[in-house]
Amino acid sequence: MSNPFSILQTSSQCAARRGELRTLHGTVQTPVFMPVGTQATVKGVTPEQVRELGAEIILGNTYHLYLRPGHELIKKFGGLHRFMNWPGPILTDSGGFQIFSLQQLAKITEEGAAFKSHLDGSALFLSPESAVAVQEALGADIMMCLDTCIPYPADYRQAKEATDLTGRWAARCRAVQGKSGQLLFGIIQGGMYADLRRQSLETLREIGFDGYAIGGLSVGEPEELMYEICEATAAEMPADQARYLMGVGTPRNLVEAVYRGVDMFDCVMPTRNARNGMLFTSRGRLVIKNARYRDDPRPPDEECGCYTCRHYSRAYLRHLFQAREIMASVLMTIHNLSYYTGLMATMRRGIEEDRFLEFYRNFNARQAEGTAADV
Repeated sequence: MSNPFSILQTSSQCAARRGELRTLHGTVQTPVFMPVGTQATVKGVTPEQVRELGAEIILGNTYHLYLRPGHELIKKFGGLHRFMNWPGPILTDSGGFQIFSLQQLAKITEEGAAFKSHLDGSALFLSPESAVAVQEALGADIMMCLDTCIPYPADYRQAKEATDLTGRWAARCRAVQGKSGQLLFGIIQGGMYADLRRQSLETLREIGFDGYAIGGLSVGEPEELMYEICEATAAEMPADQARYLMGVGTPRNLVEAVYRGVDMFDCVMPTRNARNGMLFTSRGRLVIKNARYRDDPRPPDEECGCYTCRHYSRAYLRHLFQAREIMASVLMTIHNLSYYTGLMATMRRGIEEDRFLEFYRNFNARQAEGTAADV
């Protein structure tokens, strides 16, 4: 496949870009947020609802699907798309971050990652080659290279060793990629060291990938440092290829990263926070369990037209949450995903109309006002 990414418009005011990414299961409009479907499901909503909420592409988790139910079983069912009844594009992460999160159960070597299943303790091994094979069996439209995520803080030697290993693994991933049309993205590591980030990107560009991701951010570093690394890295990434910031983040994170030239995002926050009673709104975060909402007749967000906001009050959602009703998670997930996809659509329009800077300033002002007023 030729370069699958096209830039449709750029902002004259900042680094924001409007583009589209072509995949085997459809074209994705960018900037885009990908809801996370870790276990072949976006928790709390059906695939049809996810599509109706405006999502064009979702993310599946290689590590978890490798453990349960297994990629070979999913392949027998025609791949992840048919298995979970999602007709649109799917990106699968490589499993590297999950192995990083389970450090006490994993051992990283040149060959790959030996780890114990968090489900039953069984010994397992994931190499760069098998990470690609698993993702190919799943039928992912976009696959990610196996990488070694670097903790924060990390000293320079530790970060360099991990970055070098990620580069060697990336070459092995590319070498075994099939010719099915599935895309493969390389992951830029380097910790919080600008020269290592630059070195990582240079290594990946020499190998050549269908797109590039910024990994290893939002791992505990200060937010401003995350933006600094993101901006410096994005500025040196290929201008004509997709730029993906992995595992980030809050609405403000998304806006700040689009401002700096990033195209793709994923995060569990809209769904996980919904299950924990936190709603994202045009005026900031709303924690539904707070007593002030006990008899509040307003919708979660008076500027939102989602199903939840059209039909239910804050008082009702608080009652459901306090009563531990499943419907609380469903209704709040619908709202949060609608808010995220709507935010991305608004940013796309802002770039198309070359008024992104106006949107950026208004967004930050509204969020600050809402926080001060406690929504």
